Amino acid sequence: MAAPILFLDDIRLTFGGRPLLDGASFQLQSGDRICLVGRNGSGKSTLLKIAAGQIEADSGERFLQPGVTVRYLPQEPDLSGFATSLAYVESFLAPGDDAHRARYLLQHLGLSGEEDPRSLSGGEARRAALAGVLAPEPDILLLDEPTNHLDLPAIEWLEGELRATRSAIVLISHDRRFLSALSRRTVWLDRGTSRTLEKGFAEFEAWRDDVLANEETEAHKLDRKIAREQDWIVHGVSARRKRNMRRVRELADLRQTRAETLKATGSVSFAASQSGQSGKLVAKLEHVSKSFAERPIVRDFSTIVHRGDRIGIVGPNGAGKTTLVRLITGELAADAGEIRLGANLDILAIDQKRESLDPDTPLKEALTEGAGDFIEVGGARKHVASYMKDFLFDPIQAGTPVGVLSGGERGRLMLARGLKKPSNLLILDEPTNDLDLETLDLLQEFLSDYPGTVLLVSHDRDFLDRVCTSVIASDGDGVWREYAGGYTDMVAQKGSGVIARKSAGTRQDKPEKNDKPATTPKQPARQKLSFRQKHALETLPGEIDKLRGEIAKLGAALAAPGLYEREPKKFETYAAALAEREAAMAAKEEEWLELEILREQSEG
Repeated sequence: MAAPILFLDDIRLTFGGRPLLDGASFQLQSGDRICLVGRNGSGKSTLLKIAAGQIEADSGERFLQPGVTVRYLPQEPDLSGFATSLAYVESFLAPGDDAHRARYLLQHLGLSGEEDPRSLSGGEARRAALAGVLAPEPDILLLDEPTNHLDLPAIEWLEGELRATRSAIVLISHDRRFLSALSRRTVWLDRGTSRTLEKGFAEFEAWRDDVLANEETEAHKLDRKIAREQDWIVHGVSARRKRNMRRVRELADLRQTRAETLKATGSVSFAASQSGQSGKLVAKLEHVSKSFAERPIVRDFSTIVHRGDRIGIVGPNGAGKTTLVRLITGELAADAGEIRLGANLDILAIDQKRESLDPDTPLKEALTEGAGDFIEVGGARKHVASYMKDFLFDPIQAGTPVGVLSGGERGRLMLARGLKKPSNLLILDEPTNDLDLETLDLLQEFLSDYPGTVLLVSHDRDFLDRVCTSVIASDGDGVWREYAGGYTDMVAQKGSGVIARKSAGTRQDKPEKNDKPATTPKQPARQKLSFRQKHALETLPGEIDKLRGEIAKLGAALAAPGLYEREPKKFETYAAALAEREAAMAAKEEEWLELEILREQSEG
């Protein structure tokens, strides 16, 4: 085994009077791909800061091989002192580095480079910081939640960049698909200590469940009651996961029903859809269009939403996902077309704006809103301690001020506050940000049991696959289409994932605040495809498949153990070829999509 370029050994750190890290360790070789996983509050970000040299442990050893360069992506970067975002990213480059790479990275992350850092939102600042750490291609990349505030095209682009880089990577993320695509080794932080699996994240959860099951068996032999109470949070999650096979089967049945409904959308009548106390029909949109400032946001879109549907809405930042949700719920009037709402709708939109939480309020009061020790949930009274357990809070945290909770714990608190309110139409806008994997499992379980309807805006591909019965995807220029199944099913039917908007550097879409929507733009005149366009439409799928095969072969070659140590030049050649093929495939997919839209318009 090659000598490590970075290692942490027996790291111990006490925070707030309790041991946060109690003997955590890991080592990193050149070219490694490690994911660091664990519950919110387990110390992942703290361990990464120790690895980066940002903070010092109480005891233990940190070794960094001399001459090795390290770049660390924090969750809250500081861009002060720079005139533009480009100047900030260029500050990371050393003499001899490619000066054009800074602008290239910023544009792929949705920034132009001319932004004043003082005017950037938190998400934009994180994207500029991500460009900064990627620009010099250091020996080691330490990335804390790099996909937060990225849309789907940017996440998939980032996957390709990280696969092609020569840097060793230690990665923290809640995005299962992202972790599975990039990691080759998994370090699990659990109750202060670390355990290492010499496999990527795809193999981790089954391994973890076996470890916890064995621990539970041993603890049961010693003291059944103490083991159940002391390890409730960890083992409660494991018990939930064992019910997932039933939920997978139920989701498959729901998707089949949704697929059949989509085929017959035009024949369903409003009157015949009424049934049950909450109304079988939730919403029906017929040829709905909406524009802002002469820009089409939704163009000639039709769908029917029934009670029990779980509909994901996906698209790049600025596509108009929030506008589409507001149209479906009747909050926003259409410029053209008809929107019909079902009877007895009780709509709940979960507020994920953490700033609405008073940092000095104790956790218990934030949940009960000062109403004592009991909460009304689904018409029944429940003790706050029991409700805290449902959302993976230990009852001893009841007096903890909200301000000292981690970002993920605050996200979990927002869900707990919102989900106790009665509703039959639930709207979740990016609910997975900052949530750990166990909380995502909890949210998935809740949505599976929820008797009403769910509209989910998310960039988390795995979560969409686990929850959705159908996906409404943006095809650009106001065109939206619905596909049965989750995100992976959508990609299979569509032939591609979500495609980035063409105008790089635009800020996130905020058309909803415009008080003077424009009238629906005139539909473009139908134009027949040229011979060249028809030929391209026929041949592009084959070219894309060929590129996809080449990408798979290059990816497998790069994954060969020790390739970089044995043949660094060959590694570089393969990596460059992989990046070239991925860029070519993305361009051809976008060309095919544009031609397909033209074909549909020409055929009416």
